[in-house]
Amino acid sequence: MPNDIRTGNRAKAQEASPKAASPLSGGIEAIVHADHGDPFAILGMHQTGKDQPVEVRAFIPGAEKLWVVDSASGDPVGEADKVHDEGFFLAVLPDRKEPFRYRLRVQFPLATVEFEDAFRFWSVLGELDIHLLAEGTHLKSFERLGAHPREIDGVAGVAFAVWAPNARRVSVVGDFCDWDGRRLPMRKRTEAGVWEIFVPHATVGQRYKFEIKGAGGDLLPLKSDPYAFQAEFRPQTASVVHGLPSYDWQDAEWQRTRSASADLTAPISIYEVHLGSWARVPEEGDRFLTYRELADRLVPYVKDLGFTHIELLPITEHPFDGSWGYQPIGMYAPTSRHGTPEDFKYFVDACHAAGIGLLLDWVPGHFPTDPHGLGWFDGTHLYEHADPRQGYHQDWNTLIYNFGRTEVQNFLLGNALFWLEHYRLDGLRVDAVASMLYLDYSRKAGEWVPNRFGGRENLESIAFLKRMNELTYGHHQGIMTVAEESTAWPAVSRPVYLGGLGFGYKWNMGWMHDTLEYMAKDPIHRRYHHHQLTFGLIYQFSENFVLPLSHDEVVHGKGSLINKMPGDDWQKFANLRAYYGFMFAHPGKKLLFMGGEFGQWREWSEARSLDWHLLEEPLHQGLHALVRDLNGLYRGLKPLHQTDCDPAGFEWIEANDSDNSVLAFLRKSGEDPEHHVVVVCNFTPMPRDGYRVGVTLPGRYEEVLNTDAPEYGGSGVGNAGGVESEETEWHGRPHSITLTLPPLGTLVLERKAG
Repeated sequence: MPNDIRTGNRAKAQEASPKAASPLSGGIEAIVHADHGDPFAILGMHQTGKDQPVEVRAFIPGAEKLWVVDSASGDPVGEADKVHDEGFFLAVLPDRKEPFRYRLRVQFPLATVEFEDAFRFWSVLGELDIHLLAEGTHLKSFERLGAHPREIDGVAGVAFAVWAPNARRVSVVGDFCDWDGRRLPMRKRTEAGVWEIFVPHATVGQRYKFEIKGAGGDLLPLKSDPYAFQAEFRPQTASVVHGLPSYDWQDAEWQRTRSASADLTAPISIYEVHLGSWARVPEEGDRFLTYRELADRLVPYVKDLGFTHIELLPITEHPFDGSWGYQPIGMYAPTSRHGTPEDFKYFVDACHAAGIGLLLDWVPGHFPTDPHGLGWFDGTHLYEHADPRQGYHQDWNTLIYNFGRTEVQNFLLGNALFWLEHYRLDGLRVDAVASMLYLDYSRKAGEWVPNRFGGRENLESIAFLKRMNELTYGHHQGIMTVAEESTAWPAVSRPVYLGGLGFGYKWNMGWMHDTLEYMAKDPIHRRYHHHQLTFGLIYQFSENFVLPLSHDEVVHGKGSLINKMPGDDWQKFANLRAYYGFMFAHPGKKLLFMGGEFGQWREWSEARSLDWHLLEEPLHQGLHALVRDLNGLYRGLKPLHQTDCDPAGFEWIEANDSDNSVLAFLRKSGEDPEHHVVVVCNFTPMPRDGYRVGVTLPGRYEEVLNTDAPEYGGSGVGNAGGVESEETEWHGRPHSITLTLPPLGTLVLERKAG
């Protein structure tokens, strides 16, 4: 190092400020011990008064010497005094009376390096951002909070910002500072409770967390970034600098026509998938498939089967595989189990190229207690309710968001919009809505706090759900939101302006429970439970329903769908084929969890792949072929989808033949009142010859699907392609058809005018 740096300047500095460190001594100690709430008041470039020498102060643990370098010339302008043994340096520059751009040249025991000083850069958040964040109305808070690669004053680095209003001190720690919380304490913007810093030279791909000291001085566990766009692969828990992912989208045609795919009159058939267990790579340690591999394998598979949408179990970053994603910590990060954010965008693009919509299972109701997560984030109950009667979910050992805080609502509302905007997802299935609606959900008397009117309704959460639906539908044309809601709460899928919650669709949990319970019974007993198949039509059109055979029905000892069915193997498959036929012909959109399409015997487990080898066996092949044909029929026949949510499109023909366990109903098109489809289900193993069914219109009724067909593994009992109507009044209708009903079978017959 040139000796002339020490000559003159040091003496002048000491002469100009012989006790320069004295007024700073308290601040220096606070900086050294990582306990200063306003580090920018101490560190960086300062002047003690007008026309006073410029001072540069830096805290560099482990440094032996430090020089201030003029950025314009690249020349050193002064050497700093080491005023604290831990590494606090003070450089008084008597020849400099105006602030200037500078760098630090630092001598360590093994090397001398030169770098930008983070404390020479001013605020990274603008006044409007601060105002909106404080107000809780910053719908794009994800563009400001978190970690954002950017360039300031010609210097590349990363801008970090985090909401922690009650913290005494917040530092960003990571690969760029040896994870030393003393190095990069952040500036607090008190108006919004947000801490910020620009870290020059930090780069994409580096790991980081926030080190937070609570108001009482207690050091909290390192916290992951709530707004991180990428996270480490579990079990590691650091956030990863990424920035908003860029991608060259190729889905313009899908975006142009997307609205039609979400319409109430559209065929919507959803394949529900857990990406981590749909398939694995056994020859490589049973690893997960990447998003790109899934794009190449899952998407063509779903397209071939004829599903219109894929719904992903939560892929927001989560620490525990066994939660299936339902205990997320990284709400803004697609899980790194399958690759990068760009890889996930590739997967989304592949779905759209195949004409398939993509829904995300979204979890805004609760979050896990992992120490690196949102709980006790700044030493207070920041994101969760302080009162465990409101803030702790006993069933899931999770914490419940405090929807009474505008900042918490803003975090989640921005998240919903983020997935729809930046990943172009086509909708959100909102998890556990019932738990969000009721304050006494799964709680005994005395374990919950009534609302301000003394009721059990969670008013803040209800307001949040309404606002979420208003914003998502208002900002993104052609998307859908779907509520998993199991109670009798009214108007879940009605617009907010009509008094509803604003969802597009609601899962019909009652239909699922009733019909599965019926199908599990031995056919000899079904006559006594006939109403379980018909009861759902009493309320079917009170909501826009999705009929869900979801992951929840094939875990925790419930058995797989095929194993719920009674009888020997042939009867089990016949029962399930008849049930699928009933489901696809019944009003309502459809959802089937992976594995159900080919009759997996084992319960689903997130820890292993589906049993794809079963597709080598004829009965499994037949069920698989039936699901493909049911999807094709559902999409191709307008009476089966146009009036899914319209009572005008459904009529019972025979709802009361419990003795024979037979149902017959009519589905009608919304466009052509004479386009009729007749559906007849026989839920006993006895074929029935000469079964007469009343029809409204004359003509030929073609048998467009028979779940007992040989190609599906059935016995081949049927009607030789179709039947002609007769002018014989039956079931209160002027015409009728005489059918042979297959055992444990569903028939779908389309009227052709003759």
